[in-house]
Amino acid sequence: MGIFDKGVQKTKESFFKRLSRAVVGKSRVDEDVLDAMEEALVSSDMGVETTLKIIDNLQDRVEKDKYMSFDELVEMLRDEISKLLDVDGPDAPVQAFDFSKKPYVMMVVGVNGVGKTTTIGKLAASLKAQGKKVIVGAADTFRAAAVDQLQIWADRAGVDIVRQEMGSDPAAVAFDSVNAAVARDADVVIIDTAGRLHNRIDLMNELTKIRNVMGKVIPDAPHDVMLVLDASTGQNAFQQAKEFSRATKVSSLAVTKLDGTAKGGVVIGIVDQFQIPIKFLGIGEGIDDLKVFDKKEYVNSLFNAEDLKAE
Repeated sequence: MGIFDKGVQKTKESFFKRLSRAVVGKSRVDEDVLDAMEEALVSSDMGVETTLKIIDNLQDRVEKDKYMSFDELVEMLRDEISKLLDVDGPDAPVQAFDFSKKPYVMMVVGVNGVGKTTTIGKLAASLKAQGKKVIVGAADTFRAAAVDQLQIWADRAGVDIVRQEMGSDPAAVAFDSVNAAVARDADVVIIDTAGRLHNRIDLMNELTKIRNVMGKVIPDAPHDVMLVLDASTGQNAFQQAKEFSRATKVSSLAVTKLDGTAKGGVVIGIVDQFQIPIKFLGIGEGIDDLKVFDKKEYVNSLFNAEDLKAE
């Protein structure tokens, strides 16, 4: 069983049921089949633009050879989706952290409720288990619950936390966190940030300020700005990606709650539309259910051969 099989099961069942109903009994790919595929892709929340890109590419390929089996059609779709996920190059290594940078500074952004703090906690626990020294910074100082939740995760993971009083300047927390990481010879420092501010200008100013103060301690920090998105919110995740990309330079994505939704196409659509690689996928509630994203493994799980026979 692939590591992402559980995560994509609902999406796969929904998508391939629709698709297999459209092609059963047909010996050639016609407009009806492509229409059904388009509907299936849109229903998985891949987004209209990405769906149309896939359908157009398939149409060009189908024109050359009208006869096509279900398996051949699926193989073509697999190729198209693999290409869309190759935003950092098809042979780019799966690298969650660059430990040559010490400390490696990660800033985590995202709206409240997407699993941002939980994701940070799981990352801290995973790094600690690898023998890395980790510090987390509680720069979401507007919500007591966020700071307390991060404290619980830090205690559970056995890592240091830098926190201040509620309402403190988030940039000051970030500054102290990076300074502490340098002083304590930490390998990684992960900074939590506020999930929702009054408007985009507030958000932009706050994130810019946090980035700038970290850069005063380590010139090229942050090394990664990771946006956390909840797959089950579908099109809302697109909107969040748009807002945060405008507010700051997002360099990677973590997508949570993939296992609870049939809208897993959102993963492919967001990578395609924003050209930002996914770094982690959340496929369950457990501490080990945050996985480093491997695009080949993901596509293999989505197109697991035994599940793809036309009904």
